Amino acid sequence: MSDKRRIAVVTGGGDCPGINAVIRAVVKRAIMELDAEVIGFEDGYHGLVENRFKPLQYEDVSGILTLGGTILGTSKTANPFRYPKKTGDKTVFADLSKHAIENIRALGIECLVVIGGDGTLGIASRLWEEKVPIIGIPKTIDNDIMETETTFGFDTAVQIATDGIDRLHSTAQSHHRIMIVEVMGHHAGCG
Repeated sequence: MSDKRRIAVVTGGGDCPGINAVIRAVVKRAIMELDAEVIGFEDGYHGLVENRFKPLQYEDVSGILTLGGTILGTSKTANPFRYPKKTGDKTVFADLSKHAIENIRALGIECLVVIGGDGTLGIASRLWEEKVPIIGIPKTIDNDIMETETTFGFDTAVQIATDGIDRLHSTAQSHHRIMIVEVMGHHAGCG
C-alpha cells in the first residue's frame, strides 16, 4: 500500500436506485480533489469483518450510473457487533467489532463512508462511538432516516410505484375490479 491518504466505502442494507451514483461521486471526488486511494468493502459489513475489499479506481466507477444495485454488493444481516457465524447446524452471534476496527486501522483508512439506511447507519454510529471516523450517506426507499429530508432511492421508488399504480388503474377500471397494490417499505408511512 502507498503512503497516499485512504478512505473506504461500504454499502449495507437493501439496494435501491442511486447507490452506484453515490459510490461514483465519492470515488471520483476523493481521487480528483484529495488525491486519495479508495477501497470498497464487499457485501456490506461482511467485507469489513472478513477484510474483503477491492481498490476503486477512477475508471472502475465510470459507466455505473445506470446500473441497479451496488457494485460493492450488500448485506442486510452483516453486523460487526452481532456477527452471524455457522457452528455446525447452528448460527451463533459474536461481537467482532474490534476485529473490524483492526481491519480498518491496518489498512490505514482515514474515513469510512457508509451508504445505507437506519440499520446500516445505526451500526456506523456505533463504530463512530468506537472512534472510527465515519461519513454516513442516507440511502433507503423508506425515507425514514432521522434529520434527513430525502434519502437516495426514495424518489425513484415513489416514481416506480406510482407509475405501476397508474398502469393498473385503467386495467382495474376495464374489468370493474378493485386492485390492492403492495409496495416495499419498512415503517415509512405508518402512523
